[in-house]
Amino acid sequence: MNRPYDIEPQEGQQLVAGEPTSSWGGSWTEEKLDAFEKYVNAYLTIMNKYRDQYQWKLIYFDGFAGSGSRNEETLTEDNQVLMNLMEEHQISSEELTPYQGAAERVLNIKQRGFDYYYFVDIDKKSNDALAAKLDPLRNGKKLEFRPNNANDEVAKLAAAMHYNNKLKSLVLLDPFGMQLDWTSIEKLKDTGTDLWILIPTGVIINRLLDRRCKLTHIEKLTSFFGKDEAFLRDFFYNTRQDETLFGAVEVVEKVKEPIQKIAELYIQQMKTIFRYVTEKPLVLYNTRNTPIFHFACASNNPNAVKIAHEIINK
Repeated sequence: MNRPYDIEPQEGQQLVAGEPTSSWGGSWTEEKLDAFEKYVNAYLTIMNKYRDQYQWKLIYFDGFAGSGSRNEETLTEDNQVLMNLMEEHQISSEELTPYQGAAERVLNIKQRGFDYYYFVDIDKKSNDALAAKLDPLRNGKKLEFRPNNANDEVAKLAAAMHYNNKLKSLVLLDPFGMQLDWTSIEKLKDTGTDLWILIPTGVIINRLLDRRCKLTHIEKLTSFFGKDEAFLRDFFYNTRQDETLFGAVEVVEKVKEPIQKIAELYIQQMKTIFRYVTEKPLVLYNTRNTPIFHFACASNNPNAVKIAHEIINK
């Protein structure tokens, strides 16, 4: 059986890693990274007590290690749609400043770290530069860089974990937009995975759920939520009959507090995969105090989500 996440590099393959100096970031990004760094520290503290006893191998997996960078040469048509939506949302210049990425923080943690680190991003040109940036932080760590679609790499990781239950992973998924398919999350079911995921509730999804229920990008919404169009229309819109001089007219209205409803639906979906999910994720706001992301944790271990809640509520 092919095990694409065997915990040794393929023959002749160089182990490298990457994390961008991103042009997307700011106060909300720092808040996200601060919370995640605290969780990684807590995760390693607990796992280090038992890893040798149970022969666990710990994997750190960043599915969008370079996805925050804005590279005009590599923008796909799909990402350009999302870029335009972000510009429409008028994210302030404060929120578009460079920041220290998750990879740097994880590699700098001062305790016994992961056995293997995987950093995934589809943009090879950016990843090569990022690999050089992180090379000084290697310090003997086994880092592997994979220039590939995150959905494909999540599937490989899940297959390896189903094959070998000694593998335990901490997965960070914070896509630039909605590149992550729900079918990829489903593959992590019944694995020893702790997942942190950034949900673009206000900055992107809410914009795709237009007020008139046109849903011109319905294919993005269905693949992201794992729900069909009929369900999404019923969940996010209300229909009523208004009487006029010309008879009854059907009026379709978007639900109140749609950003909260988006988060609720995604959390509801995550509960079909993981036993424990943060009921109230970390809400990240822009400078106008508008919620733009929800940062959620999911695990099959109740202590994991308990720790996540403690970090979020501090």
